[in-house]
Amino acid sequence: MSQAIAEFRQSQALTLGVELELQLLSVRDLDLTRGATDLLGSMDYDGRFGEIKLEITESMIEVSTLPRTLVDGIAADLVGLRQTLVKQCARNHIAVCGGGTHPFHRWSERRICPGDRFAEIYQRYGYLAKQFTVFGQHIHVGCASGDDAIWLTQALAPYMPIFIALSASSPFVDGEDTLFQSARLNAVSAFPLSGQCPALRDWAEFIEHFSFLQSCGIARSIKDLYWDIRPKPEFGTVEIRVCDTPLTVERAAALAALAQGLVRHLLRTRPALNTQQHLHVARYNKFQACRYGLDARISHPIGLRQVSLRQIAGELLVVLAEDASELGCSAWLELLDASLAVEISDANWLRRRQAVHGNLNDVVREAATRFGRAERMPLAETFR
Repeated sequence: MSQAIAEFRQSQALTLGVELELQLLSVRDLDLTRGATDLLGSMDYDGRFGEIKLEITESMIEVSTLPRTLVDGIAADLVGLRQTLVKQCARNHIAVCGGGTHPFHRWSERRICPGDRFAEIYQRYGYLAKQFTVFGQHIHVGCASGDDAIWLTQALAPYMPIFIALSASSPFVDGEDTLFQSARLNAVSAFPLSGQCPALRDWAEFIEHFSFLQSCGIARSIKDLYWDIRPKPEFGTVEIRVCDTPLTVERAAALAALAQGLVRHLLRTRPALNTQQHLHVARYNKFQACRYGLDARISHPIGLRQVSLRQIAGELLVVLAEDASELGCSAWLELLDASLAVEISDANWLRRRQAVHGNLNDVVREAATRFGRAERMPLAETFR
């Protein structure tokens, strides 16, 4: 049954929330395990850091922070959620880790979680629902109005390749190196309402567009929109959905800082938008970022040329320095800036561990150990 879109709930501009989809692993062989429902059923948790909840299959768990003004608050929530989850998983003989895909699981062995929403997705999309056992980070940024949220879906869109490249952590699928930095987004792209938000002027035009999709039987609720960026009216946010789940919560916090700084900059400067031109190259640029990460060259539709993604990411961090300082998140952007200068992303870290071990089981074991570290590691240690 179709659901009407909730009235846009005004929230404090630039507040943040982060969701991470995480992998539940068998401690015996490091494959995905069907443990989410039992894990949540046995958990004694008071919600002080945010939510821990089910996702589409029993091999996934989602954590979401509380709304926070500062990135430091997001980081503290993520650490608290990690500690809570790792401790509870250990009691259930389960390990937990980040990463955008599990390197060698078989999708056919996944089990859909109980619940009407999950059952509906399975009936509607068939095997794609089980193949959707991929793991992403979603970043919510508070908006003062629905009009701002829709404007930001357009203004943020050209920057999505940067978020993809900086979060890429899914090089392996079905036990094979895909040659992609982020193979996760290939699974997301299979859904009919994935991709880019169309060119919309304001909240009223979004409501009109969504009503059209409902009338045509294409979408039933806003959750059917798997757009790279979408409004979230019940939260009063715009939601960035392209990121792989990083291997560490520290990198997840740094990506949230990038989103907050970028949104502040865009709202402050209100640049003229060239939405139609960017829509023409959006799928190509997204593919390039997924395939090559920071080594990608993407299309600049205004300058009619190819540009280095690593270069424009570095230039963006320079541009955002003033906004980051005002928001108190400069140190988090420095973490990202340092990663531009080295050749090790999360995806390349996984590849290097595979080269050392010669098998993916030990790679996953190391990834779970890395995710569970209790202290924030310096960049040099994180990438060692």
